[in-house]
Amino acid sequence: MAQTVCLEFEKPFAALEEQIRQLEKVQSDRHVDMSAEIRDIRRNLVDMIRKKYSSLTPWELVQVARHPARPLTRDYIDAFVSEFRELHGDRYFSDDKAIITGFGRLGGEKVMIVATHKGRDTEEKVACHFGLPHPEGYRKALRAMRLAEKYHLPVVSLIDTAGAFPGIGAEERGQAQAIAVNRMEMSRVRTPIVCGLIGEGGSGGALGIGVGDRIGILQYAYYSVITPEGCAAILWRDAKMAPQAAQALHLTPKDLIQLGIVDEIIPEPVGGAHRDPREMATVLERRLTSYLRQVRSQPIDTLLENRYERLRKLGPVTSEPLAAPSGAPTAPGAAAGDNAS
Repeated sequence: MAQTVCLEFEKPFAALEEQIRQLEKVQSDRHVDMSAEIRDIRRNLVDMIRKKYSSLTPWELVQVARHPARPLTRDYIDAFVSEFRELHGDRYFSDDKAIITGFGRLGGEKVMIVATHKGRDTEEKVACHFGLPHPEGYRKALRAMRLAEKYHLPVVSLIDTAGAFPGIGAEERGQAQAIAVNRMEMSRVRTPIVCGLIGEGGSGGALGIGVGDRIGILQYAYYSVITPEGCAAILWRDAKMAPQAAQALHLTPKDLIQLGIVDEIIPEPVGGAHRDPREMATVLERRLTSYLRQVRSQPIDTLLENRYERLRKLGPVTSEPLAAPSGAPTAPGAAAGDNAS
């Protein structure tokens, strides 16, 4: 996939890719065999990408999760959900385009899709509120899940949001209540639920459709109680401390596996999903289909008990103070040598 946008740490990759394009042009225009040179540069490029992506910092991983070319929910629906019929509206207020719901088939099985969507171009992003759902979006999602329960269909939830919309109107219409009700109802809806974190997993905005029986996360996605920029602004009053905040938040897939928040890390193509969306869609479809088989084999009462216990274990309380990451300034108002609790 041709990259029109590259992250700061990806610029060395872009330089090699430009060399390859130039050599291919020379080969085509002058009919000179440059295949050996091109092959060597491609090999170096793949090695460089693989090495860098095997040692991403938490902040770099967040940047990859937000990559402008990263596949979005509709890309995955178009790729592997057949016979998709979208459902609109919450039957109370309006239709929130940041939440997509609808009937479809995944791996030949009828399912209910519930997902967040950010939008690709400017017009779509504005219509989708940049993937930040309103209360009516969460109520639409719950309506779809209740339909799934009625018709004995499993729910497939795809999550990619920086969080719930923080505007005054959303708060007036019950944003916090809508998310809380969804979490409660998802813990007891009598149908299997599988979740895939495909990009950003932002706090309650993600949790509002993120309670499930199997939860997988893409290799370069993240899940966090707050964005690194928001955390840095609160703790140190400086959003530029986001890299340090990302380290402190333990938001990487490996952290989430250790914390028991997700079940599996779903591998991405070398260099991330944005470099090979088709391959990523194939892998994601395979894993979601596998999750469906796993949950279908268990009694619904067992699923509900395990689902509830997983939800209750989120965010264990600890009395241990959180040490500031290396390079972080002292929190405002804290005495020298004190730990902010």
